[in-house]
Amino acid sequence: MLATIKGAARRAEAARLIEAGQFDQLDEFFAAPALSTEERRSWGLIHPECMGGEYLPDRTATEIEIARINIASSTSDVTSVYARRQARRIAYRVVDEYEGMTLSARTRRTSIRPLTLGELTKFFLRAWRLKNVLSMNDLDREGAQAFVRPSSEFYPQFEELIRARIDEWIPLEEEEEKEVEEVA
Repeated sequence: MLATIKGAARRAEAARLIEAGQFDQLDEFFAAPALSTEERRSWGLIHPECMGGEYLPDRTATEIEIARINIASSTSDVTSVYARRQARRIAYRVVDEYEGMTLSARTRRTSIRPLTLGELTKFFLRAWRLKNVLSMNDLDREGAQAFVRPSSEFYPQFEELIRARIDEWIPLEEEEEKEVEEVA
C-alpha cells in the first residue's frame, strides 16, 4: 500500500501509523494514492514540504512505484521509478514532479527480468542526476546524506547503495585536506 501513495509526507504518516499498529487511524486522506487538485492545494498550504511527491505523474492502472528519492528541498521534491508488465517484458520509467524537466537522459527502459539493484540504481541515476543536484546545493558529505531520503519497498538495499554512491562522490573534508597537503 505504501508504494501507491504519491505524497512523501502522507506516505511517512501512513508508515508511522502502520508501524505503530494504529490501522484504525489510517484514514482515506493519508492512504489515498493521489489527492484531488483541491486537496493537494490545501495540503500544500500547511507547509510547502507537504507537496513533496504530490505532483508526480499518475501511475497507469498496472504501474507500481519501485523506488524513489525524496530530497530536502523547500517543497520536498520526489523523483521515482515506476514499473509495469508489458507483454513479455517489464517497462520502467523515471518520473519527476516537473514534467520531466529535471531529468537528463533516457527515462524509459525495459527488461525481461526485474532489474537487479545495480541496474535499477544505474538507470535511475543516469535519468536523474542526483550527483548534480547535490553539487548545485554545495553540500558536504554529511549535508548530502541528510539532504536525500532514498527508499524502495521492493529493493531493501536501495537506500544503502544510494548513500554509498554519495560517499564515493563527496570526499570527507579530512580527505580533501590530505589531498591538498600532498599536492603542496
